[in-house]
Amino acid sequence: MNYGEIKNCDIANGLGVRVSLFVSGCTHHCKGCFNPMTWDFGYGKPFTEDTEKQLLEMLAPDHIDGLTLLGGEPMEADNQRALLPFLKKVRERYPNKNIWCYTGYTLETDLLSASRARCEVTDEFLSLIDVLVDGEFILEKKNISLSFRGSENQRVINLPETLAEGKIVLEDL
Repeated sequence: MNYGEIKNCDIANGLGVRVSLFVSGCTHHCKGCFNPMTWDFGYGKPFTEDTEKQLLEMLAPDHIDGLTLLGGEPMEADNQRALLPFLKKVRERYPNKNIWCYTGYTLETDLLSASRARCEVTDEFLSLIDVLVDGEFILEKKNISLSFRGSENQRVINLPETLAEGKIVLEDL
């Protein structure tokens, strides 16, 4: 897996101060995407053990609330496989920090049901995420007044509660 960018002290992609990892590779190709260069799976730099170490160090300060995954598309099957071991390390080392994930896939139809995004690691991957922002960006539904999402169809989902209750529970922002 490659990544396009790492942002430290990011306040735009989740609650609080975050470390954000922009992965490469996306098959959605949303019209009006803010990051189209990351559609290419080969864009950017390889995600290596050194990259993981750098991210883990960036997450260490108390003022950092958590990690955000976006891109590109973290939920592309190959990206899930590459990110899962890293997410386990984040959870082990920082159990009190939260993990947000932005995806153009929809939770019920693409990630919890058979689809090209769902693979052998999807359930475990989802179990490590606190907040899932799902749904493709739709330019015609763009709304700049929304918190942590770009278009009105997208949802900010409390993933642990959603998985426990078996119904969508939106994050109270």
